[in-house]
Amino acid sequence: MALDMTDLFNCQVPAELLSGMRLARSAIGRGELVVIPTDTVYGIAADAFNPAAVARLLAAKGRSRQSPPPVLIAGMATLDALAESVSEPVRLLAEAFWPGGLTLIVQARQSLVWDLGDTHGTVALRMPSDPIALDLLAEVGPLAVSSANLTGEPAAMSADEARASLGESVSVYLSGGQTSSAVSSIVDASGYDGTPGSIRIVRHGIIDEARIRAVIGDDLAPMEASS
Repeated sequence: MALDMTDLFNCQVPAELLSGMRLARSAIGRGELVVIPTDTVYGIAADAFNPAAVARLLAAKGRSRQSPPPVLIAGMATLDALAESVSEPVRLLAEAFWPGGLTLIVQARQSLVWDLGDTHGTVALRMPSDPIALDLLAEVGPLAVSSANLTGEPAAMSADEARASLGESVSVYLSGGQTSSAVSSIVDASGYDGTPGSIRIVRHGIIDEARIRAVIGDDLAPMEASS
């Protein structure tokens, strides 16, 4: 598909927002890729339950199955639906920092029919605070989303930067203006067993360790063990 200016929609303009969201929904439904703004950086998104679409996302970024994408969700109810179980620390963290810049790795519900790559039975979930992302998630369901750039390139902070990197591999670009360069913090709670220190920070980002520890206390591994 040849790209032209109609493939990039300025969602700060109401008419373009309506058109862009309609075309983004259709593209996701066809298993195609869409770039969306988030509250951190721009993301390249695919239907999380369409294995071919997820494979297309990984190929567009130049990543292998060993780097499965996280999944953006619209709210707490979806956390309960996608996780095998939601421990008290995970629920407390989600309630404290969602919507926002905290990604939570949990055991995925075994009955789910999806293929995000080599996840070893886990899934990384986040509820973003960007209204465009949330509106799309509410309409199409969970989206596999990774930063909208080729692997090894800087993360895109605008739809134009994403388009320069990803080009024709993406069907629709939704622009919500410039984003920050911050990344989400990633907390791995997939091995939580009730013992102190069994939750780890695996990427330090916009939610700092002190804020996370204030919520879950000694369930979080000490700094030297979590870095």
